[in-house]
Amino acid sequence: MPPSNPRRERGEEGSIAIEVFVLGVLLLVPLLYLVLTAAVLQGAAFAAEGAARQAARSIVLAEDEGRGRAAADAAVRVALADWRVPASAAAVSVDCRPDPGRCLTPRGTVRVAVRVAAALPLLPPAVALDALGTVPVSAAAVQRVSMFRAAP
Repeated sequence: MPPSNPRRERGEEGSIAIEVFVLGVLLLVPLLYLVLTAAVLQGAAFAAEGAARQAARSIVLAEDEGRGRAAADAAVRVALADWRVPASAAAVSVDCRPDPGRCLTPRGTVRVAVRVAAALPLLPPAVALDALGTVPVSAAAVQRVSMFRAAP
């Protein structure tokens, strides 16, 4: 009589458990890294957007331009710290219209752009500081100066 299970003769008992374990690890590790990377990039995007918005608002609502720039710097630091993004990983630029030298011109606009270099997760610190270990994330915000503001 022939054997009922031909695999038993070849000595492959229990190999399905090993195959499932190996395939599970091979599929789960990249998926986990993808989730971690998406979380880091989303946090950097939220930090950049919040920093740009609050910095523009701080400049527009300030009593004078010097206090506005100081308040904008503080707002950027706080927004980045909320999302655990180091301040050294961000670059901020402020553009004022119609007069680039005077940000608080009535009916003028203040545009703040924030660029964050988001470090990829699980990389050594030496690689994370390099351009290969970071992903640039940027955001910009524009605020209009009130037309009722007294000219400086």
